[in-house]
Amino acid sequence: MTAIQFINLRLPERPQQLAGLKVEDGRFVSDFSPGASPETVDLAGHLVLPGLIETHIHLDKACIMDRCRLSEGTLEEAVSSTSQAKAGFTESDVYQRGARILEQAITQGTTHMRTHVELDPGIGLTGFHAIRRLQKDYAWAIGLEICVFPQEGLLNNPGTEALLCEALESGATVLGGCPYMDSDPLGQIRRLFELARHYDCDLDLHLDFDLNPEGMTIPEVIRCTCEYGWQHRVTIGHVTKLSALPSETFLETALALADAGVQVTALPATDLFLTGRDASHNVPRGVAPLPKLHECGVTCSLSTNNVGNPFTPFGDASLIRQANLLANVCHLGTPAELARCLAWVSEESARMIRLPDYGLAPGCHADFLVVDVRTPAHVISELGQPLMGFKAGRQTFERSPAMLLRP
Repeated sequence: MTAIQFINLRLPERPQQLAGLKVEDGRFVSDFSPGASPETVDLAGHLVLPGLIETHIHLDKACIMDRCRLSEGTLEEAVSSTSQAKAGFTESDVYQRGARILEQAITQGTTHMRTHVELDPGIGLTGFHAIRRLQKDYAWAIGLEICVFPQEGLLNNPGTEALLCEALESGATVLGGCPYMDSDPLGQIRRLFELARHYDCDLDLHLDFDLNPEGMTIPEVIRCTCEYGWQHRVTIGHVTKLSALPSETFLETALALADAGVQVTALPATDLFLTGRDASHNVPRGVAPLPKLHECGVTCSLSTNNVGNPFTPFGDASLIRQANLLANVCHLGTPAELARCLAWVSEESARMIRLPDYGLAPGCHADFLVVDVRTPAHVISELGQPLMGFKAGRQTFERSPAMLLRP
């Protein structure tokens, strides 16, 4: 029986006091079994947080800027350029690029990740097979959940549905969608719900990704969620149209999302980079307004989306950096607001993806990170870098703080 105790640490709910945590067989416990002789680790007064959770990222198309064109910076260009690059993807290529981002994420404190993987007749299952290998090879440090989706259309792209079904029968656990790329957006939404019911899987959809308040597909997602009884099993990402709605329409939509249990993920780096490019002045921010959605009772998260491709030609897989970015965009600065930003990459994200046994309480998986800051709010305001991380109580990385070399 493996036992370990961590001493001289600070917990999020009472950071002013030193505390301890005990781990046995990969889980936090209130006390060790009789006779246990645990190893002791002194965390020197640092703050401990449950592991961060990436709810929406694309490992299969990361780090491809050297093969893509970037001149207009639009969503259309990003889709087209990435599609052309995707034609040359191999399993080894996807694996190596995905591993690079996974390793960055691990050292940024991420212990669980949902990655979206594109399937279509052109790429087939190449990306999926690579991500399945990554899922196995990096399980020692990060839990990897696979969401397969039709980036280039479903109803207008024959053969895609069969690939989605094959992947769902071979290890994928979430079904995604991209209705705005389909010849029949509402038809794609309805078909995805039918497939989700058949495979008993959650849905995670790219949705309403522009700043035109007209033509929202959110109402159809809400309707289908209620019709199929899929409450709290549906997430919609981007939904930048929400930022363009008049106040009354937004409030009505947000309350409807909350009532239906439809969850929202904001992707600030990508959404800021791609939207608002046609404005000559007063450029809109174009990010789903998470604070207002939260106030209306919507479960929210924020995430990275892309790293090093035409959708987002930068990034380091740091969820803390993404949370800091969202705080700037949404004018969040009080300790409570900053702590909420942290929650949107931790406990709120765990609720969104229905991750069991998450946290620092007895019985939870001992997945956590150690940060050299005073409070949860300071993690966001000071861009606190994780010093070390643990998966199931086993240390996965260590980072030494910078040192001044005074003369």
